[in-house]
Amino acid sequence: MKQIITIALLSFFVFGCKSPQETENSLNADVIVYGGTSSAVIAAVEVAQSGKSVIIVSPDKHLGGLTSGGLGYTDTGDKSTIGGLSREFYHRVWLHYNDSSAWTWQKHSEYGNKGQGTIAMDGENRTMWIFEPHVAEQVFEDFVAENDLTIYRDEWLDRKNGVEIEDGKIISFKTLSGKIFKGKIFIDASYEGDLMASSGVSYHVGRESMDTYNEKWNGVQTGVLHHQHWFREKISPYKVPGDPSSGVLPRISTEDPGEYGAGDDKIQAYCFRMCMTNHDENRVPFPKPASYDSEQYELLVRMFETGRKDWFQKFDAIPNWKTDTNNHGPFSSDNIGMNYDYPEGSYERRKEIIQEHTDYQMGLLWFVANDPRVPEDIRTEMATWGLAKDEFSDNGNWPHQIYVREARRMIGDYVTTENDVLSKREVPRPVGMGSYAMDSHNVQRYITPEGYVQNEGDIGVGAPPYSISYGSLIPKKEECTNLLVPVCVSSSHIAFGSIRMEPVFMILGQSAAVAAGMAIDKNIPVQDVDYSELKTELETRKQILTK
Repeated sequence: MKQIITIALLSFFVFGCKSPQETENSLNADVIVYGGTSSAVIAAVEVAQSGKSVIIVSPDKHLGGLTSGGLGYTDTGDKSTIGGLSREFYHRVWLHYNDSSAWTWQKHSEYGNKGQGTIAMDGENRTMWIFEPHVAEQVFEDFVAENDLTIYRDEWLDRKNGVEIEDGKIISFKTLSGKIFKGKIFIDASYEGDLMASSGVSYHVGRESMDTYNEKWNGVQTGVLHHQHWFREKISPYKVPGDPSSGVLPRISTEDPGEYGAGDDKIQAYCFRMCMTNHDENRVPFPKPASYDSEQYELLVRMFETGRKDWFQKFDAIPNWKTDTNNHGPFSSDNIGMNYDYPEGSYERRKEIIQEHTDYQMGLLWFVANDPRVPEDIRTEMATWGLAKDEFSDNGNWPHQIYVREARRMIGDYVTTENDVLSKREVPRPVGMGSYAMDSHNVQRYITPEGYVQNEGDIGVGAPPYSISYGSLIPKKEECTNLLVPVCVSSSHIAFGSIRMEPVFMILGQSAAVAAGMAIDKNIPVQDVDYSELKTELETRKQILTK
């Protein structure tokens, strides 16, 4: 710790940054950032560059969340909406791959240049949107080193009794190790929103009804079949096809899915974004989990029996003969219906859910590569794939971050809804932009009234570039005056389906940090930050606020 403080003091004299202060177990800074996500790192960088002291308190050992956790095929949407430090991140990725030494397994000329919503490597704008996990993590670590950021890793908020609040302000919070972090402003940049929830701020879990915010695409969406992630053929859900008395196959709910348009407490499915390779020199065969049970994949066998062949369509190429492999089809890596407890679950319960998801997805990969019931052409091709040996080396080459597509969402000063995303109303006080489609993965797998299996909740509705309000980053003033929330933002379920993209989280992290600095300078609640001044500061930092 002495070394960290020495470096931070040097930073103060050379760069004008202020140093965090430590007294026994009490650690003090102007801004405390909770989380290890991409948003958390970018927020802390902005605080430091603004001349304030900052501490990142990260439950994670690895920084970057999903950006460094396997999601290398970036969901860009309209890249012209991505500015500030978020764009700087992708510029640094471009610099990395512009060096011939970055191409260890594959020639640059062999890679191609395909991206999602844009080309992968944009030489004109000096940005690279597609990358390997370890490259993203190194960019974040470079940000940390260059800005002399103080980080406490593997530190978990004491969610029961750890947050001290006085007169509507967070004074400090304690972690399970006993450390106490004191600050003037707090930023909850976690995927789960634990600090937000433990501070007494209102939030929602699940889907609101259509009527809650006058939306079309919220609530239960039975009968709405977007994308490719639904069962095209009539498949029996029963162990003995057509015989309900035989019992239901694994991973199919027997509950009624709910009334169309009604709200519920269910959330879209999670998975791991897999970094895979078919390059033998760097390939580790898929491991067979100790809890492997081939019966868990019987529904997949029945799907294959219908002749469906699109198993490999989301093996999206990233550099060096690797992939960012995502869910595709009605039975794939999304572990539908198995994550409902996650947002508010204890740390122990969350670990159980993550392990169950690991066992399911690891078993799925092994099953498709080995089980004779899988069509031979698919099985043979799958057997050529495996985990990348040079990724996630301290975790058995398995991603260290599960894809928390949605957890808690704050009910804050302003709630972003599909009406904002679809430009049906003017967004007040914009602090960043989104542009990706409103994208919710499936929420449940159920039995139709006709007696067949079907998925529900997968929605994909295109959207033009839209602004995101400052009001969606701050709680209601009567609830907390010194907290900003750039990840679990105040939004409806379906609006969050667009906001929840990693470039946007970085954008909002930086904007939250700028506002935090202004609130500190004037000793005012975050709700009272003058928007015209905030707008000027954000534009100075090349944030894109409107189109």
